[in-house]
Amino acid sequence: MNTKFQDIINSDKPVLIDFFATWCGPCKMLAPILKEVKDNFADRISILKVDVDKNQELASHYQVRGVPTMMLFQSGKQLWRQSGVLSKQEIIATIVEKTNNK
Repeated sequence: MNTKFQDIINSDKPVLIDFFATWCGPCKMLAPILKEVKDNFADRISILKVDVDKNQELASHYQVRGVPTMMLFQSGKQLWRQSGVLSKQEIIATIVEKTNNK
């Protein structure tokens, strides 16, 4: 497993991972939504995009079967996982609820 990835998800700062593929239509729809989510939280959250075709070992480790799949980590713990496209409000509400990140 990628040690850099481990370092990122072990951070005290919440990390939202977006497992995506370049050929995936819904993934393209999610990208601008995640940019707005990032703008909403500024530096209080990290968002990392992982291309499943280039990172097959990582996708396999987390059993990503469909894209897009988002996972929320904090201090090395997976707090949430969801496949499919969600609205900006749904993603923000989930991050706030799971991390108490106001």
